[in-house]
Amino acid sequence: MGKVTGFMEFPRQEEGYEAPESRKKHYKEFVAHLTDEQAKIQGARCMDCGIPFCNNGCPVNNIIPDFNDLVYKHQWQEAIEVLHSTNNFPEFTGRICPAPCEAACTLGIHELPVGIKSIEHAIIDKAWENGWVAPQVAAVKTGKKVAVVGSGPAGLAAAQQLARAGHDVTVFEKRDRIGGLLRYGIPDFKLDKGLIDRRMKQLEAEGVTFRTGVYIGDADLPKGVGSDAKVKTSPKQLVKDFDAVVITAGSETPRDLPVPGRELEGVYYAMEFLPQQNKVNAGDKLKDQIKVTGKNVVVIGGGDTGSDCVGTSNRQGAKSILQFELLPKPPVQENKSLTWPYWPLKLRTSSSHDEGCEREWSITTKEFRGENGKLKSMVTAEVTWTKDAVTGQMKMNEVPGSEKVIPAEFVFLAMGFTNPVASLLESFGIEKDPRGNAKATTDGTGCYATNVPKVFAAGDVRRGQSLVVWAIREGRQAAREVDVFLMGSSVLPR
Repeated sequence: MGKVTGFMEFPRQEEGYEAPESRKKHYKEFVAHLTDEQAKIQGARCMDCGIPFCNNGCPVNNIIPDFNDLVYKHQWQEAIEVLHSTNNFPEFTGRICPAPCEAACTLGIHELPVGIKSIEHAIIDKAWENGWVAPQVAAVKTGKKVAVVGSGPAGLAAAQQLARAGHDVTVFEKRDRIGGLLRYGIPDFKLDKGLIDRRMKQLEAEGVTFRTGVYIGDADLPKGVGSDAKVKTSPKQLVKDFDAVVITAGSETPRDLPVPGRELEGVYYAMEFLPQQNKVNAGDKLKDQIKVTGKNVVVIGGGDTGSDCVGTSNRQGAKSILQFELLPKPPVQENKSLTWPYWPLKLRTSSSHDEGCEREWSITTKEFRGENGKLKSMVTAEVTWTKDAVTGQMKMNEVPGSEKVIPAEFVFLAMGFTNPVASLLESFGIEKDPRGNAKATTDGTGCYATNVPKVFAAGDVRRGQSLVVWAIREGRQAAREVDVFLMGSSVLPR
């Protein structure tokens, strides 16, 4: 540990943000990483607490006290080596991860936690600036071929690890660009897509082949949102052509809201709205882009995707933005004695909320209303939550007389995702768990393997909707299991 009393001397240092009114005028990143001196001071706050709960709070088990200490000592190149030993893509997690590591920080019991995420952000940005991130080409090729279906964080992590083990890896993606959720689910102002392109070049130099616009499945080519595929490959052919297949296709089935008026023009899934703006930012010309300029917008769902809809609507110039959440408003301060070191329930306000948005909790949607097929308003009601005496489950109760008619020309459904696209798993013959995800264990012999020989599953397609950092973890772990399957043993880290 660099400074024994650092946690008592220095306050938490937040990263710098461009002012809301200024950043709403563009789609570029607006968060500035810490300076060297700020990062040093933040690293000095690490307590050397004996049992670093932050390590286990982090899904990829980043060796956090070590890189904190190295940053304090200005040993930046050693810090990126430690960080890369557990995390393939810290420039992604350093920007968009909610930082469960910080929730588990021991200092966080009685003070603001160490700014672990901001230190990670500073380390990887400095590493790229100084040319310390280079391709790691396998010294020996195995002659084995692996197909990875899906190019999100799980697929990219699996592909990189397998390529470094000496296998020939081909990544198949049904969109026109690589990145999956990173590319089309997360707005550019949170994650610049040049970061993905930069990693792609590294992976290509390591021997990974990318094939975009390819649909894997037996059904007809999908059309519209979620696919740009022009070529179809059958799962049977893929299994025949490759020695192993890793399914990392994500959880893409959005939760719907089947109320009267759902069919009206103006009611969209969040993932119909957000990818379009990312495509436009990338230079694509779209005929019918969803634009909310000068309109009343309602976002249903209080999570990160809902927040992204708020930020994008602000940049498009919406007249007003309301965000509804079905559940009660969380407390401003969590009960640390009850939740630490686990992820706490508390009110979270994102940078998009700071740009302009009204939020309401315990609101249910009863009906969408329109004219000539176009949305004009919606009917809402307040609800309360009580515990059922028999089942113990929470029960929703509508508050009598609380109905309201809300003007809305656009409503975005951002209520999460229920499961992977069923036709993909069914076309492979992969057995599903009760939630509709690919069934595969994460521990023991043969983990991440599905019931179909040679076929593995990792990331959201296996665990359900989750975080980017969990996807990276599963991609890395699945890569090791594939390597063991192909070679009998593996030197890849788990």
